[in-house]
Amino acid sequence: MSGGANVAFMVVLIAMLASIPRFTEGGVTCQLVVSSLTPCATYLLRGGQVLDRFCKGVKSLYKEASTTKDRQTACRCIEQATTLVPGIKIDHAQDLPGKCDIYIPYKISPAFNRST
Repeated sequence: MSGGANVAFMVVLIAMLASIPRFTEGGVTCQLVVSSLTPCATYLLRGGQVLDRFCKGVKSLYKEASTTKDRQTACRCIEQATTLVPGIKIDHAQDLPGKCDIYIPYKISPAFNRST
């Protein structure tokens, strides 16, 4: 990402943090979700190599979202964030957990059922 694109992305993330509803059931918050996934932004938008720093955030969020309520909160926050950051590639989002050696028993999808 170029310097200008990095600045623009950070502005969008700051706006997201200010505007996303505060889902706080359990220990997961939207702020945690956004801060955990921000390092993955270039991969989610453009693909390429998955770096260790991407996986650190994904693994941290995975560990924090240990209950059904936490996972539902994380899902709602991710859904909200993706509406504010256009251009996220769903196939990159689907590949990221596996590339970070995390197994999730469901497929990431825009039509995701977040009841579990």
